Amino acid sequence: DAIQTMDLPRGNATPDRDLVEKADAEQRFIVSKDDDFVQSYVLAGRPARLLLISTGNIRNDALEALIAQNWRLLERALRESSFVELCALGVVVHD
Repeated sequence: DAIQTMDLPRGNATPDRDLVEKADAEQRFIVSKDDDFVQSYVLAGRPARLLLISTGNIRNDALEALIAQNWRLLERALRESSFVELCALGVVVHD
């Protein structure tokens, strides 16, 4: 399952540190386009699990198609790794 920031009490105003704490406590991945989470992951090891979407500006339907094309590899990478990136060329495992 997934939780969107809009479903949290402070919505999109929820501070990143609160998102990280919630994700880590519930053993969830943070899914984001935000490079700040990458810096936090590299420097502090938090969030414990990160999926970076680094496709640049693409339409939602194109992102959905990219996810569908790479679903099996993405699913495996998320099970086996703590830092995964989805870019225009596919899935990159960082650890």
